[in-house]
Amino acid sequence: MNICVFLSAADLDDRYTGPARDFARLLGKGGHTLVWGGSDVGLMKVVADGVEEAGGRLLGVSVEFLAAKARPGVDEMVVAKDLAERKRLLLEKAHAVVIMVGGTGTLDEATEILELKKHGHTEKPVVLLNTAGFYDGLKVQFRRMEDEGFLPRPLTELVFFAEEPAGALAYLEESLGVA
Repeated sequence: MNICVFLSAADLDDRYTGPARDFARLLGKGGHTLVWGGSDVGLMKVVADGVEEAGGRLLGVSVEFLAAKARPGVDEMVVAKDLAERKRLLLEKAHAVVIMVGGTGTLDEATEILELKKHGHTEKPVVLLNTAGFYDGLKVQFRRMEDEGFLPRPLTELVFFAEEPAGALAYLEESLGVA
């Protein structure tokens, strides 16, 4: 399956890179394809390296102003004209989405897929990988949105919260009938 991963391109501490590397190896060993922002720096590089080393495929979607940071030698690389097209292409090429640690770009991508799910424009499974409790505050906020009537669908239909890489991939494989 093609798994889109939204994540940071920053160089991060091992408490984030270790679990990301573990998830990448599981993805690659499972014969899956990483669909990601195409960057060859930071956490994006860590995940791409792990997938490639474990035998998975790499499908990058970069953007014109970041093309100089795009990873060479991937199975497929698409260069979008802007960030909006990049998000559309990432989601179009994926069967499922995993949200890893990241900044405002990752949060933008995450809310886009959740908004599409909320309105029934996609039913792709979405996992929020809560590495080292990074998204604890966001989880609380999402639950408040649900409790106070801001979500027309149950939160459990929009996103699955995983604390560990193995649980994230297991959920996706089960959701899509792959294993």
